[in-house]
Amino acid sequence: MKAVPLAEAIKAQSALRSAAGLAPEQFPIPAFIGMISDEIETLRSQGKTDQQIAAIVRDSSNISVTAEDISDHYATPQQRARHHG
Repeated sequence: MKAVPLAEAIKAQSALRSAAGLAPEQFPIPAFIGMISDEIETLRSQGKTDQQIAAIVRDSSNISVTAEDISDHYATPQQRARHHG
């Protein structure tokens, strides 16, 4: 199965939304945290705190999240499996 890098998928979706006259897609913070929970889990297993993870998000984007957002909205592996299965 051919894989598509996330950055390329986002570029394509952005172009399609623009061509369709749609505004950029936006996600509420809880949904965003749910989407990045795989990465949060990995970083936590590497010893990173939620404060450090929130700082990585803020420093790499215009997304304003807090450690509390991460703690409150992190999706466990079981919760993620329910949404993918």
